[in-house]
Amino acid sequence: MDEATWAALAAALTVAGLIWTWVAFRRRGAANGLRALGFAVLPAAAWLTGTLEMVTEIAGSVTDWATGLVLDPRTWTGIGLAGLAVVLWVVSGVLRDRALARGSRTGDGSAPTRTRRAGRGAELPPAGAASSAPVVDDDMADIEAMLRKRGIS
Repeated sequence: MDEATWAALAAALTVAGLIWTWVAFRRRGAANGLRALGFAVLPAAAWLTGTLEMVTEIAGSVTDWATGLVLDPRTWTGIGLAGLAVVLWVVSGVLRDRALARGSRTGDGSAPTRTRRAGRGAELPPAGAASSAPVVDDDMADIEAMLRKRGIS
């Protein structure tokens, strides 16, 4: 295509974008209208920088590649292996999340049951231990006292 054809394509896309911008301003407000205006000027910018032709060449190359996949068993085997990899990643993530959830519920050692307070060295009782007094954090007690002092409970 020659330069005039690329300019006409860019102008048509920009005009369509400006119509979309006007509709967005009228129906959805300034924020969506400005976003639409940003998209509307992209075809003109792509034409002026020479990337409009590049984008159409890339789209044509991708189309040629996709149409070449139709009867090539080697390529379809590769696509199948890529799909299998994605399925394996998803399944392993689900299994890992279940194992972590199961470990934290049963307390089998995968999750820490005792924590050490920073700087003080005092240990908290185990998570399942029954005690008559609730564990009070000094910092939280200070915050609660400040809130009570200001009448917030």
